[in-house]
Amino acid sequence: MQRHANTLQELGFYHMHATSLKPKHVTALVEHWIANGNTAGTLQNYMSDIRWWAEKVGKSHIMHPSNEHYGIPPRDHTPRDKAQLLSEDRLLSIENDFVRTSVRLQQAFGLRREESIKFRPSYADQKTFIRLKGSWTKGGRPRDIPIAEPSQRELLDQVHEFVGSGSLIPNECLYKHQLRRYDYHVEKAGLNNLHGLRHGYAQRRYLRLTGWYPPSGGGPKFSELTKTQQEIDQEVRLKVSRELGHNRIEITRVYLG
Repeated sequence: MQRHANTLQELGFYHMHATSLKPKHVTALVEHWIANGNTAGTLQNYMSDIRWWAEKVGKSHIMHPSNEHYGIPPRDHTPRDKAQLLSEDRLLSIENDFVRTSVRLQQAFGLRREESIKFRPSYADQKTFIRLKGSWTKGGRPRDIPIAEPSQRELLDQVHEFVGSGSLIPNECLYKHQLRRYDYHVEKAGLNNLHGLRHGYAQRRYLRLTGWYPPSGGGPKFSELTKTQQEIDQEVRLKVSRELGHNRIEITRVYLG
């Protein structure tokens, strides 16, 4: 809820308490979210947050029961390529150096948000691969990700120079503080649903390891591959799954099609 409260303050609503929520605040938030280009799914998730807030302070009555009332379209379940690759200009639009570096790591190595914020190069950089601590990862499962591109090595060298023996959480901050800062600056830069950076990483890894694009990137379907290619496909999918922090080949359908 703090994220939405911060947005309201940015929009000019000062000195608010949790119980101050009114219809005008909901309308202002929705207009702001839509103007920032958030997807229907993200808008619906944000509205769930606000409904929870209203319920907790005894103000459920201020919320219209229909999201369509606020101009929010229904969630689109049409399959599509969700991969993202941010240009240098888009990355530079993130004003905070720590947050921008975290996003660069997400794009380069397919890291989750928490992993990229807690990243400590003095521990992670193993020369030919990066090692993620269990305390950084979802489910507490440590994992290794190869350093396969010169651009990845260059980025790691920059991160070393930037934070030295520290992490991408500034010394004066706790993780929860940096997480709020991350959300604020990413939203301020107009960047949404950066989970798509993991999709982009998965597709690039698949292409590098197989020599052809995955179905989600316009490549051939499994049935169109030769028997040898199908065997390669399955081997690579399992490898990509593990690099993303999963152990099931089935999960790669989400990223690769």
